[in-house]
Amino acid sequence: MIESKSLEDQLQNLSIKINQLKREYEQYFLGTRPREPVLLRGDVQKILAFLMNQPIPNTAQRFKFSSLCSRYQAMRRQWDETVRKIEAGTYQRHRFKADLHDRSRTSAPPGPSKESTPATEEDLFTRYRDARLACGQSTDGLSPERLEQTLEKQRGQLRERFGDDARFQFRVAVEDGRVRLKAKRLT
Repeated sequence: MIESKSLEDQLQNLSIKINQLKREYEQYFLGTRPREPVLLRGDVQKILAFLMNQPIPNTAQRFKFSSLCSRYQAMRRQWDETVRKIEAGTYQRHRFKADLHDRSRTSAPPGPSKESTPATEEDLFTRYRDARLACGQSTDGLSPERLEQTLEKQRGQLRERFGDDARFQFRVAVEDGRVRLKAKRLT
């Protein structure tokens, strides 16, 4: 039988790992994580299996464990279904990106054009918003206009550093669970 204090710590650890696993799966489905988080998923399943074989006399702790199990099982079913869709090539987000990529390859003339600029800025906003949601960061007050103000501020700082004629392209990056905008200097 596990001590009540030790069990509480294990339940807290399990809750943290489930939340972390949820974030990592969201990153995987967004495409910012290259592989499915199978190691962390295995750790969570080991903890669940261990705790399922232990008697939990405290009703509150038993309820908390039951809630965590139910939550994990529901998310697991959703993740498995999404992974099946990805493997079958029917995952809507990937199909949308592939269709968009095919359209841009077949219909767009080579080189930058004025018509494609708003779409890439809108795409940058969408990727930035989706990444913030996946990492659990707030999107309150986030709008394309506000993002453009932030980008313009960064462009000004970069022009001071690299010269007024320097041009930059921005991309969304996730570092240490935080979403960042990274600039690449165009030649």
